[in-house]
Amino acid sequence: MISVIISSYNRADYIINAIDSLYHQTIDKAGYEIIVVDNNSTDNTESLCRQYMATHTDARIIFLKETSQGSSYSRNAGARAARGELLTFIDDDAVAFPDFLKKILAFFEAHPEAGGLGGPIIPKYLPAEPDWMSYYVSSLVANFDYSNRVTEFSATRYPFEPNMTVTRKAFFDINGFDTSLPGVVGKLRIGGEGKDFFFRLKALGYRIFYDPAVKVHHVVEVKKLTPEYLYRVASGQGRGERVRVLKLGKTAYYKKLLEFIFKLGAAVVLGIWYALKGTPRKTWPVIRFRIDALKGLIQKF
Repeated sequence: MISVIISSYNRADYIINAIDSLYHQTIDKAGYEIIVVDNNSTDNTESLCRQYMATHTDARIIFLKETSQGSSYSRNAGARAARGELLTFIDDDAVAFPDFLKKILAFFEAHPEAGGLGGPIIPKYLPAEPDWMSYYVSSLVANFDYSNRVTEFSATRYPFEPNMTVTRKAFFDINGFDTSLPGVVGKLRIGGEGKDFFFRLKALGYRIFYDPAVKVHHVVEVKKLTPEYLYRVASGQGRGERVRVLKLGKTAYYKKLLEFIFKLGAAVVLGIWYALKGTPRKTWPVIRFRIDALKGLIQKF
């Protein structure tokens, strides 16, 4: 069985689309369950989910609440309630392709050595992709495409949170997500929970793969991509790296600081290239991304 876990926080506009995409999978409904974990939503997420559950009783859909704020807490809660030997995580604004679970099952049947799996995350911009968006900034909206074939992730790469699957054994061998990297807590973002999760799995010898056939869409409302929002996401990446590497020691932190400074320099060069190429609106966002990430890394919170 596959247990699909959705951590949700104030996404009433999209949570039903996420659930419905799982309800309409091509495999038998007896082979999977959907676990929605409400992480202190203040909108009508719960009532919408319960209405959906009442009218779709042929599927196993579980609704839980987790009061400790942050997606790491709610994903851990979902995993504890899960019955499946495979634990799949998608976001509350993601939409799974109809054969999503079928492809996951096929992958693990063909690759029993795998401990984890990721796949493409395809942004679905509403109403359309902004002209200032570039490949290098799109990671802030979880755009992800690692390879055109099944391949094992390199030492420094890993699946992104809106589309990741692990075996039950692997998840509990590392005690799930590190709650010192909770994700979003109020207006503060401390990201990198997925990176930390898979790095710890790799440290135990688990092999993590990518399959381009295991796809989800990720809904992106362009009107919400304000400078303030992009700052929260980018600086949240920096905060998460600060927490993660300081656990490894001061030397690791200073190495990360040099890495971020180098990436900022590379972003400036890239921004100039965009301007010379005739797409100047892409220049500042790519530089600002690296500035904001660096701020998150160096600022105490």
